[in-house]
Amino acid sequence: MTAFRMPAEWSPHEGCLMAWPVREDLWDSVLDDVKEEYANVARAIAEFEPVTMVAPAGHGDEARTRCGRQITVVELAQDDSWFRDSAPLFVLDGDGNRAGVDFRFNAWGRKHHPYDSDDRVSALLLEHLRVERVHSDMILEGGAITVDGEGTLITTEQCLLHPNRNPGMNRDEIEAELKARLGVTKVVWLPYGGLLDTETDGHVDGVCAFAAPGKVVVSLPDDPAHPDYARMRANRAVLEATTDAQGRPFEIVDIPQTAFGDMPDGRVEVSYLNYYVANGGVVVPIAGLPQDDEALAVLAEAYPGRKVVGVPALAIAFGGGGVHCITQQIPAPAAPVTPATA
Repeated sequence: MTAFRMPAEWSPHEGCLMAWPVREDLWDSVLDDVKEEYANVARAIAEFEPVTMVAPAGHGDEARTRCGRQITVVELAQDDSWFRDSAPLFVLDGDGNRAGVDFRFNAWGRKHHPYDSDDRVSALLLEHLRVERVHSDMILEGGAITVDGEGTLITTEQCLLHPNRNPGMNRDEIEAELKARLGVTKVVWLPYGGLLDTETDGHVDGVCAFAAPGKVVVSLPDDPAHPDYARMRANRAVLEATTDAQGRPFEIVDIPQTAFGDMPDGRVEVSYLNYYVANGGVVVPIAGLPQDDEALAVLAEAYPGRKVVGVPALAIAFGGGGVHCITQQIPAPAAPVTPATA
């Protein structure tokens, strides 16, 4: 079997995939607002790399009108608009050739119906892109993992061991499938996702993200009243006590807050961790509050040489996610790895 590895998100991209929001039972009164936010995110990313927006049949023209000419729109069947979780996870082989791992998708433990089109959209995308498909029977969302491209994967026990995903698999079996399909050699299990993240059961992309080999950005709310104050410190302690696949201790960069903003139907939490790393840029969800600037400054220091851009994302947060949740990078084909010679 061909050996593949999942490259880090900061590796060069050929482009970015997104999906147009149409699920009325999820978005309800903010559907129009969230369409505008998705379009703003797409345009922000398009300043750095090409963006392809996938829309269900009959919604392509609306997506084109709202997003603008710089965004490519493709019509494919889908149920929802969270491509971090339902789109393929792209991997490279030793010759730099791409494939897409098509994990199963069950709408975060059957929380939304229908989800059969989202379970199939990964295969449709790979066919459209003419990229080899690698199938896995395991249920996995891309937001549940972060990788460094050098053998290390971080996830949360709260999500990946939840019985609504893979009740027939134990921890060792899940870890073995991650290693086999994504080419990682070490899995770091953090105990907690966000307490308020009931939609995804604690995805890691609201908790931490690799910024470079051996370097992890971590959510660490500094308000003791925050529901994740103790939980995120427990996660940080795990990272402090372990090393990556190459034996390096982790350099940890803390983001000291999330943001709570008001929507017509209540308050929502915007996680600054839920950002997208583009070619030369970092696109970050913001809430339009003073603490946005502090978070953007932390990320600018964590990603030197990249332009950090904040994009309003209160409506996206209302649906349970952020910028990372609605995007999926397509890595550029890599140059072949040349074996070292004596």
